[in-house]
Amino acid sequence: MEKLCCFNAAYSQLTGARAAACGSGKGRQGPIKYGFSLVKGKANHPMEDFHVAKFVHTKGREVGLFAIYDGHLGDTVPAYLQKNLFSNILKEEEFWTDPSRSITKAYEKTDQAILTHNPDLGRGGSTAVTAILVNGRTLWVANVGDSRGVLSKKGIARQMTTDHEPSTERGSIENRGGFVSNMPGDVPRVNGQLAVSRAFGDKSLKSHLSSDPDIQHADIDSETDILILASDGLWKVMGNQEAVDIARKIKDPQRAAKQLTVEALERDSKDDISCVVVRFKG
Repeated sequence: MEKLCCFNAAYSQLTGARAAACGSGKGRQGPIKYGFSLVKGKANHPMEDFHVAKFVHTKGREVGLFAIYDGHLGDTVPAYLQKNLFSNILKEEEFWTDPSRSITKAYEKTDQAILTHNPDLGRGGSTAVTAILVNGRTLWVANVGDSRGVLSKKGIARQMTTDHEPSTERGSIENRGGFVSNMPGDVPRVNGQLAVSRAFGDKSLKSHLSSDPDIQHADIDSETDILILASDGLWKVMGNQEAVDIARKIKDPQRAAKQLTVEALERDSKDDISCVVVRFKG
């Protein structure tokens, strides 16, 4: 397996430092190539986006693991997810027979661990979009929050995730005793604070939030082009089909991911922007 990473990623592996600030990198497993690009936003706080992009071998299977974790109120929760979420999923005994149920259970257990570790992990939280590719043929995508996964078949974008926004989940938030308000600002927020309705962490709001993932499955065939995972720093300024059209034109997935982040910056995205592109052929 070829794996090329930027200096920051290699340095973080050697030192144990967090890998949030890594600019870009790439790798491949057989015909499948992947690349990633992370750019700090214009907000006056440290980078809070983390990613995973790698292949592992387990139980006689070749498994691709790809993720974006978009933190808020600090980087401790996304850093914890980067280190623990996939291992928790793959430790579930039923994963190979019932992946959807196992992913849901692992998301819940991981969130409980985060809340138990509080206050060590602080008061912040994180979204997540995770993609698990088994033997290059079967894809499982899950998410909480507004980080998104988009799959392209024959150039047609298919959203594989659900944007969990307070405005669309107002009923469940109110049933949990919370409320949705556009004050302060003009974005609907849970209790006027958080702009997503599902997240890991956020202990002070957890009674009103869910960490249950939405999960979708796809078979990877000869018509499947690419998978894009990205934080909302990209999706706030770019549509699904636009992102697919840009990424498909560039055969090197690292360059494709970089181009997506550059385009988002040119469209004046102010948030951290993180993107993973997986290319299944060509």
